[in-house]
Amino acid sequence: MKTFIKVFFVSFLFFILSFSIGSYSYLKERSLSLENNIVESREEEKKDLKDTILAKLESKPKEPKSFPNLEEAMEKSNRINFLIMGLDDVRTDTIIFASFCPDSKKVNLINIPRDTYIHRKGYNAAEQRKINSIYEDHGALGLKKAVSHILDNVPIHHIVTLNYEGVEKIVDALGGVEINVPFHMKYKDPYSKPPLNIDIPPGNQILNGKTSLEFLRYRKGNNNKGGYADGDLGRIKAQQEFLKSFIGKASENLITTVTKGFNHVKTDMNLLTTISYGRKALGMTSDDVEMKILPGKAEFKRIGKKVLSYYIYNKNEIRKVLEEIYNVKKGD
Repeated sequence: MKTFIKVFFVSFLFFILSFSIGSYSYLKERSLSLENNIVESREEEKKDLKDTILAKLESKPKEPKSFPNLEEAMEKSNRINFLIMGLDDVRTDTIIFASFCPDSKKVNLINIPRDTYIHRKGYNAAEQRKINSIYEDHGALGLKKAVSHILDNVPIHHIVTLNYEGVEKIVDALGGVEINVPFHMKYKDPYSKPPLNIDIPPGNQILNGKTSLEFLRYRKGNNNKGGYADGDLGRIKAQQEFLKSFIGKASENLITTVTKGFNHVKTDMNLLTTISYGRKALGMTSDDVEMKILPGKAEFKRIGKKVLSYYIYNKNEIRKVLEEIYNVKKGD
């Protein structure tokens, strides 16, 4: 079993860290400003100032502008797009396209399967036709170009790389995460780095950092025994339940989440940019996050003498997903 943390937990961890830092800084700045005004103003003026700030924070987000086609939407929309990567040595184990709309405060996430087929000129080995091999040869910028190509040349404004070590530390700092484990999860892999020995009993319980990672990494038991009855769909549902519990705990312990996790996130965004996005994300909740998997299907392909399983993406369905994200209304 490869070392990985699946799309939902990893991606939302980034948004909690980056947007929460911005939100916290913004609120702190506002609080200091408010305090100064309180000292200098009458009681009635204090109340008016408080009401003004609260009204701004609690105002209903406006709907984003619609566009007649995807090309115009990509050019004129104020959406902010991110490429989020989780590394497994020299390969990318998790690849996520994340799009944030400041108007509606909605976040759309698209997971790019690591086995997604992509042919690079001059890289003809079977393993080199999987998207997770690009990082080793071309780095983050090369992967950014490939993901943009797959997603109809959508602009990607920022790159984020995640260190999974921080996930365990955050969960422990929060005192664990409560989750209902659907069945007994058992799996051993002495060759994994570090070696895996998953043994999580079923039932409602609080998972610490180490066990949380094992829960998120679990796919099926040894010799393909056990696992989720409905395969990947069941695993995704379980991870979504974990996310809900994690988000609730992290939201109650904002400073802990930020301080324990931020050092494990690398990005091309500076602090001022992060704070700016955080301000725009004020009021965002877990209900504002929509998660999808890149449209496509798994197929076996023969490359040279090897037959490997690849994820073949569907360009037409991808365009439909992007049109929905960018609020394209044809015929308007």
